[in-house]
Amino acid sequence: MDNVTHSLTGLALARAGFNRLSPRATLLLLLAANAPDIDILAAPFGALRYFEAHRGYTHSLLFLPIMAAISVLVTYLIYREKPAGRRDAFRAWLLACAGVASHLLLDWTNPYGVRLLLPFSSRWFALDLNNLTDGIFLTALVLAAIWPLFSRLVGGEIGEQRVSKGQGSAIAVLVFFLVLDFGRFLMHARVVAQLSSRLYDGAIPTTVAALPYAINPLHWTGIVETPDSFHSIDVDHLHNAEPQAGAVLYKRPFDPVSDAVRNTPPFHYLQYFSRFPIWSAEPVTLPSGSATRIDLTDLRFGAPGVGSFHCVGLVNTEGRVLLSVFTFGSGANVGRGR
Repeated sequence: MDNVTHSLTGLALARAGFNRLSPRATLLLLLAANAPDIDILAAPFGALRYFEAHRGYTHSLLFLPIMAAISVLVTYLIYREKPAGRRDAFRAWLLACAGVASHLLLDWTNPYGVRLLLPFSSRWFALDLNNLTDGIFLTALVLAAIWPLFSRLVGGEIGEQRVSKGQGSAIAVLVFFLVLDFGRFLMHARVVAQLSSRLYDGAIPTTVAALPYAINPLHWTGIVETPDSFHSIDVDHLHNAEPQAGAVLYKRPFDPVSDAVRNTPPFHYLQYFSRFPIWSAEPVTLPSGSATRIDLTDLRFGAPGVGSFHCVGLVNTEGRVLLSVFTFGSGANVGRGR
């Protein structure tokens, strides 16, 4: 999830009653709810290094207590104070563990996924319930965050002495999350079952996913893999899926040109990350002569030439790799006119 959502979730946890458990609990939960994204420190080393590090060790269960300890340390450094005792430090650490856990839980619910079991397993876990930036969650969190201010203004106008401190709205938004995701879980299962029960150009699906929209919880993007193709289908939960209405992308057979780039570091990692890898190739003319441009992406986040998370390679007629790069963008203009 985005860091605004993580931060507001930490704030909601604090206001829901966790702020009574430890001094400086609000700041501590805000830091802990964002701590796993410390992997952004890999960004200066290039897009590929950050891509490899993101949602890796700092997002694993093994590192959860370490991320919590760092959050506690930073909080005490900011306030230039020491814990009152071991009990105070331990309670602060437990509180930070809850904040870090909220981050892992939210990241687990979206299609990008998270590697919870590193270093013992590099498996990705993804529930596909919420968008990376979920408009419904974000709106609910913002409303819960500003409710105490609104309550204070209204209370001042009518002379009311008691005003909300945000506990009720914080608890309400956290319960809302649970209810909404339970509903999405049921809808997701129904959409996947529908997609799995269809034939696609006469072929049985081998892999099926239903990806959430950012705003409308009833709409899903279905991705279906068959032995020879991928199908992208817009699905409304209230209606039956229509396989023939979706876009079809046919798999490209591997050849010496693809083999030349597939084991380079960018392509190797994106293949590991991808659940629905789609390859494309086209001839290009370079100042040095003719070459083939190879594009690899994951249909969860785009398609050849559009979306995000792309690897682009150039292979000349002698089979030599001239370029192999990863980009967070569409890669549409990468490798042209070198």
